[in-house]
Amino acid sequence: MRQRFGFALLAYAFAAIMVGTTLPTPMYALYSNRMHFQVLTTTVVFSTYAVGVLAALLVFGRWSDALGRRPVLLAGAGFALASGVVFLFADDVPLLLLGRVLSGLSAGVFTGTATAAIVETSPPERRDQATTIATVANIGGLGAGPLLAGVLVQYAPDPLQLSFGVHIVLVVLAVAAIVAAPETSSRTGTLGLQRLSVPAEMRPVFLTAATAAFAGFSVTGLFMAVVPTFVKSVVGIENHAVAGLVASSIFVASAVVQFAARRIPPRRAVAIGCAILVVGMVILAVALHLPSLPLLVVAGVVAGIGQGISFSRGLAAVAELAPADRRAEVSSTYFVVAYVAISVPVIAEGFASQHLGLRTAGVGFALATAALAAVCLVAIVLQERRSAATR
Repeated sequence: MRQRFGFALLAYAFAAIMVGTTLPTPMYALYSNRMHFQVLTTTVVFSTYAVGVLAALLVFGRWSDALGRRPVLLAGAGFALASGVVFLFADDVPLLLLGRVLSGLSAGVFTGTATAAIVETSPPERRDQATTIATVANIGGLGAGPLLAGVLVQYAPDPLQLSFGVHIVLVVLAVAAIVAAPETSSRTGTLGLQRLSVPAEMRPVFLTAATAAFAGFSVTGLFMAVVPTFVKSVVGIENHAVAGLVASSIFVASAVVQFAARRIPPRRAVAIGCAILVVGMVILAVALHLPSLPLLVVAGVVAGIGQGISFSRGLAAVAELAPADRRAEVSSTYFVVAYVAISVPVIAEGFASQHLGLRTAGVGFALATAALAAVCLVAIVLQERRSAATR
């Protein structure tokens, strides 16, 4: 009985923690007004999240094998609680940066450990679906954050505090869920930094899959950091709930499609995802050029579909080819590429907006991402042709 409920409890905890990582998305415009900073500062504040994620992946990536899943998950929840408290009292940029780093640490700790725990507590007949369910909990939590915060900021009192108060309650419940769930680790691992490496024989496949992940995650970074500003400054709508809805559209589409696309062969799926991402970026460029709110939502949905397929199936392609004893290293390297993509291109967008204007920089970002996804698509097609010729 505890095993059965543990699966659901851990999935809830995973989603609840990830809600906090995107909760500030509709609030960046309010912070910029109160603290008098521009889009570049917004992108830097947002991107410090990736610093926390990468630090957690590299430092704590192997700890749950040695210490157990529960202690590491509780540490991740602790980082989430600390982040929420910092945001409750944040009145300057350094506190915003600290809150985002703590939020990134919570996400980085949870990403691998919660996925492993969910798989290990799942019923035997559902083990093949457990990874997908963990991914949906992850992406679903990311999508719920902007939507929840947008509604509360727009229609409830204390716009910069209430959302984080709600999230603190969700995290406290997540702590209870983690304590109630069974421990699944045999504690046979050792402490140490997570190595990053890719075997030479699989580097061509890894390069294309990682390039697709880079393109897709750069778009999710844009939607988390800058799209609410697009809604306000380019489209001319100052409703925070609408901004949260647009930002969450990419995550909702990604979560749904990852569950639906799990039976598509990995390499073919990455190619399909790249093609769809190109279409999404063209729609985004048009939406910003016109400007058009409906097209902005459509762009988020289409880009989310492309990102979800290419990322999840790209990870499957990498894991499929990696030697069993090096799978963790290769998967961690893949995630590092993805989280670098969430930060660096978005900061570049912030710099570009200062010199070219927000709309022009956004159109350029969309077209550059489309070009990267198209290059990845061509590379996959050429790889498939070479493979077919040598059979």
